[in-house]
Amino acid sequence: MTYFLRSERARFWILVAIVSISGFSQGMLLPLIAVIFEQDGVSSALNGLSATGLYIGTLVIAPFMEPILRKFGFKPLILFGGALVIVSLLSFPLWKSVAFWFVLRVLIGIGDQALHFSTQTWITSTSPQYRLGRNIAIYGMSFSIGFGAGPLFVPLVNIFEPLPFIVSAILCLIAWSFVFLLKNGSPEITTGDIHSSKGVFGRFQAAIAIAWIAFLPPLGYGFLEASLNAIYPVYALRQSIDVALVSIILAAFSAGAIATQLPLGVLSDRIGRKNVLIIALVGGAAIFGAASFYETNAWLTVAFFAGAGMFVGSTFSLGISYMADLMPKDLLPTGNLLCGIAFSIGSLGGPFLGGLFVEYAEGFSFLLLIAAMLLFIGFIIILKGNSRRQETPVSQE
Repeated sequence: MTYFLRSERARFWILVAIVSISGFSQGMLLPLIAVIFEQDGVSSALNGLSATGLYIGTLVIAPFMEPILRKFGFKPLILFGGALVIVSLLSFPLWKSVAFWFVLRVLIGIGDQALHFSTQTWITSTSPQYRLGRNIAIYGMSFSIGFGAGPLFVPLVNIFEPLPFIVSAILCLIAWSFVFLLKNGSPEITTGDIHSSKGVFGRFQAAIAIAWIAFLPPLGYGFLEASLNAIYPVYALRQSIDVALVSIILAAFSAGAIATQLPLGVLSDRIGRKNVLIIALVGGAAIFGAASFYETNAWLTVAFFAGAGMFVGSTFSLGISYMADLMPKDLLPTGNLLCGIAFSIGSLGGPFLGGLFVEYAEGFSFLLLIAAMLLFIGFIIILKGNSRRQETPVSQE
């Protein structure tokens, strides 16, 4: 057992499993609640507003994550986040109320932020340099696989409405229990960093000034992912597409993302992050735009979503890599946290704006909203993006 507690390999795979199950719960929760509310007659605007609870939670707690992590270490933060998610999932069947479920989604957002920030920082701070890229790719794919599998469990609601919540909670509990076997660790604390004396918000300001362009892809991916999973099911049901088929459409997007995550990452190492991001964003916009003309054909829509996932499914991870290209090394932890905040902001806007679009823009395809957003971000990167790291002068030893 001592070997297991100290094994870096065992720790890595436990953290990967946690992230995968967390992705599963998120991927299931968004379309599940959207479908339940739609069947209960809740308006699409209110449906979308309710979905923002998850991302309000991640956004509100984000500025406090770094000092908490440095004080208590990785393991307590993961245990806290996992416990909060499990209890919240089991609380959904207790009382069906838009307001109550909104609060539960806020709590899940807080738990997910604790899980993701601590596991991602633990992996990146302990992985040897020659395996860092591989480990991050596996980490990202594990979340994508879990997130893609989540919507496939939405039809369980037709058997027994609380069943999907219970299944998700049990899976989270199984993965979470393995954390007790791990020995706690903490991020390295350095005193010589040029930005260390500025405080959390001072480092935020410096990081935004240097690499703001790199935060746009995570913001756009948050908008894309949240609106697709929270609002597209509502839109699809109104287009008379079956609930089970909606789950397959969303899973096809995730499958496309998983298939090209590593190839796009390798390509970005060769031709530059900016160039690959432009190709991905413009290509994804073109596919979503084309899909808007054929959305009444559900199986053709499945193919379009798979193709779109191949282009834009890696936008978040490419954005993190782009940030790392631009950011001075002493601000990389702050930049990583800001990528998560940008994702949360996009995720907040996606369901709400998407819900308003579906409610009031009748006659226009919801997929055109997604295409326009991707084109807008791609255009900004074309005009303002660069590929040069902004070096901060440091003392020579």
